Order: sequence, then C-alpha cells, then structure tokens
Amino acid sequence: MAETTAQIFHDSPADRSFKARRFAGRFAIYAILIFWAVVCLFPIYWTITTAFKTAPDVMRGHIVPWWDFKPNWLGWRSLGLSPDTIGQVSTVRDQFLLRFENSMIASISSSALAVGLGSCAAYGLSRFSYKFGFMRNPDISFFFLSQLILPPVVLALPFLVLYRDLALVDTRFGLIMIYTLTVLPIVIWIMRDQFGSIPTELEEAAMVDGLSIWGAFLTIVLPIAAPGMVAAFILSMVLTWNEYFFAALLTGTNAVTLPVMVASQTGSQGISWWAMAALSFAAILPLIVIGVVLERYIIKGMAAGAVK
Repeated sequence: MAETTAQIFHDSPADRSFKARRFAGRFAIYAILIFWAVVCLFPIYWTITTAFKTAPDVMRGHIVPWWDFKPNWLGWRSLGLSPDTIGQVSTVRDQFLLRFENSMIASISSSALAVGLGSCAAYGLSRFSYKFGFMRNPDISFFFLSQLILPPVVLALPFLVLYRDLALVDTRFGLIMIYTLTVLPIVIWIMRDQFGSIPTELEEAAMVDGLSIWGAFLTIVLPIAAPGMVAAFILSMVLTWNEYFFAALLTGTNAVTLPVMVASQTGSQGISWWAMAALSFAAILPLIVIGVVLERYIIKGMAAGAVK
C-alpha cells in the first residue's frame, strides 16, 4: 500500500510539472551557454578556416570546409609552413620565427618583471600605511590605475625621443621596459586585492616564530598568493603579446613583433587574408595553450578575488 501511494505521488501531475519546469530551465541555461560558446569561438574558427581558403572563397564568405570550399594550403604556403614547403629554405618563415621569438621574449620577460615589481608594490600598499603630502594608500593606488587613462598616442613622441637618445629603438630590451610600464598598474591592482584577502595573522604568527618581514612574505604570503600571481601574469602576457602601437612605433627591423607582422600582410593587390589568417592563428596558438594549461590557476585566482 505504501509503495502504491509513493508511486502515485511520484507520477502526480504536480511532480511531473515540476520536473518539466526544471528540465526546461536546465535546457534554456545550456542552450544559452552553448550559444555564447559558439559566439566566442566563431572568430577563432573563422581565422582557422580562412587560412585554408583561396581568394574567391574569402570574397564569397564560404564557411564550412569540404562543403562550401575545398581546403587549400595557400595561406600556410605563403609563410613557408605548409607540408610541401616546411622542409625548404624560406625567408618568410625565418622572419616569422624571428618575430615569434621577439614577441615571446618581450611578453614573458615584461610580464614576469611586472608581476615581480607589482607584487612588491601591492604588498606594501596592502600591509603598510603611506603618506606623500595629501596622498594616502587609496590615492596612491588610484594614481597607478590612472596611468591607464592616458591614451598611448600621447606618449608616442616623448617615448620616441627618449628611446632614440638612449639607443633603445628597435631593441628587445626597450620593448620589455615599455611593456612592463604598460601592465604594471593592472598587476598592482590585481595583487593588492589578492594580498588584502590574506589574513595578517598568518604573517604575525610567522614573525613570532622568528621570521623577518621578507621571510614571512616569501614563505607564507607568496605561496598563498600564487594563483593570483599566475592570473596576473597571464593577463599581462595577453596584453603585451597583442600590443601593437608601441611595437610599431619603436621597432623597425630587429625587434618587430607578431602583431606588426600581421598588420603588414598587404600588397599591391590588397590584403592577403589567407596569409593574415594563418599568421594570426599561429600567433594566438601559444596563448590558447597557456590558457588551457594554466586554467586551474586562473580559476583559483579569480575565486580568491584577484581579478575583478
């Protein structure tokens, strides 16, 4: 009798209606998420497919390979990266590898330097009270953030004159220095929130046990703040890897980066969309790999309040 009653309750109209609403809600949520994923990934898909198109396919807007168009290695062949040219001598491929190396060295070095300097500055702002005239800690933090408000074009002439006098034009070291300055304010704000979420009692207990301030910072605070530092590093690397204005302004031959090379894919007959697409995909592939490998650290950093 009890089983019969439970079965009747289980199959009651109210229960079926509740399950239907719950299923409809979940279906709507997943449908929205899938739609948004398609919207976000479509530019990458378009870039990949365009790298395998010919000029008529690009102009006609063909999208689906083997349905709208037959894939072709034209874009990769123009960079010396197709299967039939990868074993041959290619000046364009050598230039691509040099630009890739320049971007890698400049972005990684500047991001690591910005995270190191920014973490020290952020730790000081979160643990100590400063006074410079009328400026206090919140004012100093806002001063760092205000550096992002200034348009880069305003700094073009001063930096160009300064770099010319210091012989830093068209050098990797010059790019590293200016990239570090551009992402340092963001790192300071990210790491300030990260350090602010760590209880000071942990450091006080470490100093009671005999550690210095630097010892407590290196052995206690940094391991806890590591996810936020990784998130700040990845964000800095993405920004510096894609930076175009200063790279185009302050480089000419030796230190040219990938964004400048991508923008230069033009000729007498117009833009080589297939070559630009192949070069763009080769440029964003390292960032995709880094994002996938370090995804768990990004999530931990965001969950800890490092990214807002």
